[in-house]
Amino acid sequence: MKRGFYTIMAAQFFSSLADNALLIAAIAMLIEMAAPGWLTPLLKLFFTVSYVALAPFVGAFADSLPKGRVMLISNTVKLAGCALMFCSVHPLLAYAVVGLGAAAYSPAKYGILTELLPPEKLVTANGWIEGTTVGSIVLGTVLGGALISPAVYGLLASFEFPLIGRSLGTPAEMALVVIMLCYLLAAWFNLRIPDTGARYPAQQRNPLKLIAGFSRCCCVLWKDKLGQISLAVTTLFWGAGATLQFIVLDWARVQFGMTLDKAALLQGVVALGIAVGAIWAARAIRLRASLRVLPVGVAMGLLVPMMTLVTTQWAAWPLMILVGGLAGFFVVPMNALLQHRGHVLLSAGHSIAVQNFNENLSILLMLGLYAGLLKFGFGVNVVIVLFGFFVAAMMVAVIALHRANQQRFDSEALIGEQREPAVH
Repeated sequence: MKRGFYTIMAAQFFSSLADNALLIAAIAMLIEMAAPGWLTPLLKLFFTVSYVALAPFVGAFADSLPKGRVMLISNTVKLAGCALMFCSVHPLLAYAVVGLGAAAYSPAKYGILTELLPPEKLVTANGWIEGTTVGSIVLGTVLGGALISPAVYGLLASFEFPLIGRSLGTPAEMALVVIMLCYLLAAWFNLRIPDTGARYPAQQRNPLKLIAGFSRCCCVLWKDKLGQISLAVTTLFWGAGATLQFIVLDWARVQFGMTLDKAALLQGVVALGIAVGAIWAARAIRLRASLRVLPVGVAMGLLVPMMTLVTTQWAAWPLMILVGGLAGFFVVPMNALLQHRGHVLLSAGHSIAVQNFNENLSILLMLGLYAGLLKFGFGVNVVIVLFGFFVAAMMVAVIALHRANQQRFDSEALIGEQREPAVH
């Protein structure tokens, strides 16, 4: 791997670390405000809405500047959202600002991989990026849980923070200061990301033309026989993953009586499993063999309802690692295939923007459905069973679609196809 790849990984790690610690801190703030429980999944919904609303524009933004600079600007917006939450802006609104930065960050983060590396290294690169991202989810979730825990808060409550000039009154306030420092560290790495030299034609600035162009990009990927399969899988995975994140918190509270700081650890265990699965996929699966992992998604969906049978915390840990491991193993090759196909058919920034739009629209729909089920009194175990069988059924449908495609045309022969190089 080129040296710049490791700088990208470091920048992504600390920015994602802060994002996930911030989610736990925001949940703690809602609890301090005595907000109703169904508002909690709306945090992720408010975070995600920018991905959907800005999808026609962020691809052009990512391709208009060197990707490292785009990552720096986007990380600064995340920092501003965190600062707003510290200044007592409602957590839902402040976290929406963080989502605004994240929406612009993602096309640059993934798009730079296709500029920096050849296609045969994309699965490996994605494995490391996803492994690093999920590692940051684990540590960020644990960090957020630790910072709001009574033990850590009691240790640091009397500390007088520089520039603030006072001790912090609540665990959530203290967590926000530490999280802002993580965003600043990510910005330091952003400044050191190399310019790949890739340049694209001047980007359209007319909003209506951008929307029309984005619609064409969506159609191109959904009509492509490889693009539609990989896009369907990643869309399902991220919607399911975001929902599972909150299901685990609620399940830990109901099933084991865990407080938020301890439930966050269990949530981190799922992410640890995803990291292991992602790294395993990076070592074992090559781009041309990526479609062979589709049945693993069915297995993951069927495993999720087993959560309802778990009665002890010690049994929960290996089950959560296994669920996460299967998820990481099947999504990393699909992500790499989608990036490669999108890069061949479109461009780095535009293809990732299409991917983000679809994936985050799935997150919005599934989180909205989950919040609705909670509001109408559905128990968490009922939700878990419905969730697991839904994922399995959708993966079976994707496998059937791929087999139908293969009967008409050998779409797998397109894997590894090159595109014309970007304009320099």
